[in-house]
Amino acid sequence: MRIASFLPSATETLFAIGAGDQLCAVTFECDYPVEASSKPHVVFSHMPPGLTPAQIDSIVSAEGAQGRSLYFVEYDRLESLAPTLVVLQDLCRVCAIDGPTLARDMSRLSSAPQVVSLAAHSLTDILREIELLGDITGCATQARALTQSLAERIEHIRAARSGIQRRKRVLCLEWLDPPFLGGHWVPEMALIAGADPILCSPATKSVRTTWQQIAAADPEVIVLMPCGFNLQQTIDQFHALTLPPEWQDLPAVRAGEVYAVNGSAYFSRHGPRFIDGLEILDAILHPATDAADPTRFAHLPADSVQRVS
Repeated sequence: MRIASFLPSATETLFAIGAGDQLCAVTFECDYPVEASSKPHVVFSHMPPGLTPAQIDSIVSAEGAQGRSLYFVEYDRLESLAPTLVVLQDLCRVCAIDGPTLARDMSRLSSAPQVVSLAAHSLTDILREIELLGDITGCATQARALTQSLAERIEHIRAARSGIQRRKRVLCLEWLDPPFLGGHWVPEMALIAGADPILCSPATKSVRTTWQQIAAADPEVIVLMPCGFNLQQTIDQFHALTLPPEWQDLPAVRAGEVYAVNGSAYFSRHGPRFIDGLEILDAILHPATDAADPTRFAHLPADSVQRVS
């Protein structure tokens, strides 16, 4: 089978279940595992580099209002690679390729590929899609071993936090300027880790909020996880942000409970590394040592989380 993956989470999943050698094409954002970067790129973005979060949001809003996509496929190269399976997504409008154009051009490929669209909204959906890709690629055994391992790690945290009497109010921000709430599986992750995700509900889309609404919700913990950005980029964004007057009065800020994470790797993508995101949230909410201990997060993946306030 020759697979073209149009989303990084699918690329990660295919490598994780042993189907990485079947990949013939990926997107410019497919950076994990390292072997993915060497695959031919066929999906790119119209977005110019070096923009601020507010500028990116403005462009996304304007393009979305016109029904245009920020992503495009280099079809001549895709045609030459002759995929027999194309994996894409129907979850996020911002990251989706223009649907009608995509359907038209997929139908013109001489290889006549099977097209699979992923749209996970929950952790159960993610596990189900891992097994779906396993069934399609002939890697069902490896896929089910992976989902069993992931499910066990989920249940370990769920069981450890199920008896919590008072849940901390946690704010998960998927974008910083303007502020957007983490959606889809992120609120579910917070609930499993023993917190109360404020202003959002599991399996719902990320929505825009205001600093006034955030202040009224009194978050005790804030996790900065802007979509598509790694840890250092998130920290840089945070320090460049002009924060509103309400910021200093937030309980999380007063207590020094503001954290930056690698949202791109562990929270934005519906692939197997969501489990690391869940364990990161759990470590933030339930520190085994003092909050200021520099070794507090040593057991987690490198460059995945840092306390910023």
